[in-house]
Amino acid sequence: MLSILSSSTTSPTIQQQQQQHNNSNNNQTSKNIVHNINTSSMSSSIATTSATPTVSSLRRRRSGRLFFSHLFQYFALVYEYICSIFHMRQKRIEPASTKQQQQQQRSSTTTPSSSSSSSTTFSNITAATASLSSSTTTATSCSVEDKPRITASTSTATKKLAALQYYKGKTLVLDLDETLVHSVRLGSYAARQRTVSTSIKRKKIEVQDDKQSMLYEVYKRPHVDFFLKTISQWYKVVIFTASMAEYADPVIDWLDQDHNVISQRYFRQSCIVRNGNFVKDISLAEPDLAKVCLVDNSNAAFGLFQENGIPLPGWISNPNDECLLDLLPLLDALRFTADVRSVLRLRLMGVS
Repeated sequence: MLSILSSSTTSPTIQQQQQQHNNSNNNQTSKNIVHNINTSSMSSSIATTSATPTVSSLRRRRSGRLFFSHLFQYFALVYEYICSIFHMRQKRIEPASTKQQQQQQRSSTTTPSSSSSSSTTFSNITAATASLSSSTTTATSCSVEDKPRITASTSTATKKLAALQYYKGKTLVLDLDETLVHSVRLGSYAARQRTVSTSIKRKKIEVQDDKQSMLYEVYKRPHVDFFLKTISQWYKVVIFTASMAEYADPVIDWLDQDHNVISQRYFRQSCIVRNGNFVKDISLAEPDLAKVCLVDNSNAAFGLFQENGIPLPGWISNPNDECLLDLLPLLDALRFTADVRSVLRLRLMGVS
């Protein structure tokens, strides 16, 4: 009985102790939570306070860099401006010094003719210089300072003229039919039997004869327009054909519509008949045989001047023909030779 009472009296005390222990644990955990919250808030505040100075320092650095870059660009512009002013002054000074030197040289050269008196008039000076220069008409109306320019311009003009004569001093004689064009008489058997590609340029030409009027259809050889335009910049171009002038003249006018490519024309009347063939005397176009070439599809045309001939395959209707284009490199090289025969005679020797 006593044990039961003692157990009953002691059980409340044990429960109280356990409850107090639990309360103390709860209080300790709440304190820990509060402490953790406080530390996290403090760390976040420290992080924010530490982040703000880094942003401001970056902004300061960027602004400083921009400032120094703008300052450097400003000094560079000022330096370039000063250098440009210096160079402009130097350019202005140099022509003046050169003009003074030229005047001194000219006065030293003209002193023998004007040493008799110091009051020589301006007209006498220009007359004396005009007698020494080739441009007499322009020298009398120019001042002393403009005379060096005139002599320089005349010298450059003479150099250009000499170069032009060197490059364009040769003559190229071209055949007409089957070399540049092909023609058929409308209504003839050949016109009925042959069909020509539509890509070939063509034109109908009426030829007036003493007895009748004939109509021809003329076809341009492929690339003939480009060929003529190119060689006219290298050579003096001459057409030498065995056809009559009544037919050939309108055909040549069609090839050279602006009349700035072909310089001369020779027809059947200028040919020489030998063994039934028309031989072409190219010395009519250029007496110096070292400077003339003949392009023809007939070897009989080279009868008088074999070493000046350039044979070309004849053309009738092939739309893919490129013989004229293949001929341009040879013609480009021949214009630089002193004698075209030194190259063209290799063909007669069997050298290709």
